[in-house]
Amino acid sequence: MKKELRVIVSGGGTGGHIFPAVSIANAIRKLRPDAKILFIGAQGRMEMQRVPAAGYEIKGLPIRGFLRPLWKPGNIGVAIDYLKSKWIAKRLLRDFRPDVAVGVGGYASSAALGAANSLGIPTLIQEQNSYAGLANKQLAAKARKICVAYEGMERFFPKEKLMLTGNPVRQSLLETTLSREDAVRSLGFNPEKKTILLVGGSLGARTINESVLQHLDLVEQSDVQFIWQTGKYYYADIQQQLKDKKLPNLKATDFITDMGAAYRAADLVISRAGASSISEFCLIGKPVILVPSPNVAEDHQTKNALALANRDAALYVKDSDAPATLLKLAVETVNDDARLKSLSDNVLKLALPDSAEIIAKEVIKLATR
Repeated sequence: MKKELRVIVSGGGTGGHIFPAVSIANAIRKLRPDAKILFIGAQGRMEMQRVPAAGYEIKGLPIRGFLRPLWKPGNIGVAIDYLKSKWIAKRLLRDFRPDVAVGVGGYASSAALGAANSLGIPTLIQEQNSYAGLANKQLAAKARKICVAYEGMERFFPKEKLMLTGNPVRQSLLETTLSREDAVRSLGFNPEKKTILLVGGSLGARTINESVLQHLDLVEQSDVQFIWQTGKYYYADIQQQLKDKKLPNLKATDFITDMGAAYRAADLVISRAGASSISEFCLIGKPVILVPSPNVAEDHQTKNALALANRDAALYVKDSDAPATLLKLAVETVNDDARLKSLSDNVLKLALPDSAEIIAKEVIKLATR
């Protein structure tokens, strides 16, 4: 009789960490329905809601990121919380008795996988970005396997541990059966007109929002339809600014629940350059203009965007240039069918399918070795 498989999955802080983590857990459960999976996240972060919504138990650690610059007095408290989190993580691991621990990056994974390493539990880390995050760089020395989404990651990690797997994405995006026409109609738009989707993540992106607000005249004059996810933080203010405008071709919403339908409806997407989003565009072959956030560690979103732009698989607009140029470029591009096809063909070549299943098999292999 096969021994019950017990797995810890840790990481989070952003959707870019949470979606891959849940996808890996789902793939493990598909291969091994007997698997017991426990998530460890950071208290107060979005994984504490998103993971239970996906059907998994999660425990929270009182961990948080270091303040910049590092000599700020507040970092004494951050360091104490880290030590406390590692102690709590050790206790959780001793109680749960996992066969293997998986880290996807983020504050919590540094404490949880650090605790796993100290207890001799085999660990696997998954790095989504083209520039490795601090938590994963610290954990790499003791990790048994490091799954990456980009070539050339031996700059950060021991080459012999690397495995090019790509990033797991939300299954719902790949399982959407709607045609483009039906997807456009479901959003209340005309399927005969071109449609641009603007997304800035679940919290929104100020620069992308400003790029629209400063060019509402262009929205009004164009024959293009716009689906605009503003983010919850900015939604009320944007609704106020749009109150007296008559823009039937612009649909603003704080959050899009069915991203599969939204992607299917869009002829062109404008997005930040998070690793998970980029993996989604590659797998579905979606033409995209990337506007990397400048407010991320090591400017890794710019590196992600250039990895595509240098292969003519996406268009790249610098955050500081976006308010002046982004919307005009988007309208020109969406009306250029040859350009859209070229971008779609090139981005599809970079897709690495079945990432979650490939990683899940490595996790099971480590656990049963």
